[in-house]
Amino acid sequence: MILSASQLIFFAIRQFLKELPDVLPVLLNARLRKLIIDLLGKDYFIVKSIYFDKPPGSNWYVAYHQDLTISVDRKSDTPGFGPWTVKHNQFAVQPPLPILENNFTIRIHLDDTAENNGALKVVPGSHLKGVYRPEIIDWTVETEVSCVVPKGGVMVMKPLLLHSSGRTTNNKKRRVVHIELSAAELPEHLRWSERINL
Repeated sequence: MILSASQLIFFAIRQFLKELPDVLPVLLNARLRKLIIDLLGKDYFIVKSIYFDKPPGSNWYVAYHQDLTISVDRKSDTPGFGPWTVKHNQFAVQPPLPILENNFTIRIHLDDTAENNGALKVVPGSHLKGVYRPEIIDWTVETEVSCVVPKGGVMVMKPLLLHSSGRTTNNKKRRVVHIELSAAELPEHLRWSERINL
């Protein structure tokens, strides 16, 4: 059986802005640029973009985690960088903690996102604890907050924030464009795999 392009369903498109560059001027419009500059300053640039689709008929639960890796153009033995992995033909590495602490994630919601269709759940303040393994979360101390975001809304977070998401149970789509930004320059023999200046 051959499916037409309109019948294909993509659950994730990594390097989204590289794969679909025509989306960039629409997504990175004057309002979003102003938001980024007002919140973060002028030194930040895009280092990763992913399109996520959590459709009602096929969706998944994501356990608590931190985003601990960055995407780079090649593997290179570099002090403080490791371990290394390859995800979808893309090199990923855990960098030194100051780089992770410097980064921000912007999530642009293309659909209403509520608790019953996969809204992110976060542990407030967890991004201030460095690498915080989910298996040692003390739920007698920590709390969980659901991040309800309306269609067209933007959520800004630190990648080190512990976050998870549940399955969609309301039979509605949950599409999000995930953009990571950094102001950190990498050692000269490493390059961000998806650097886009604002």
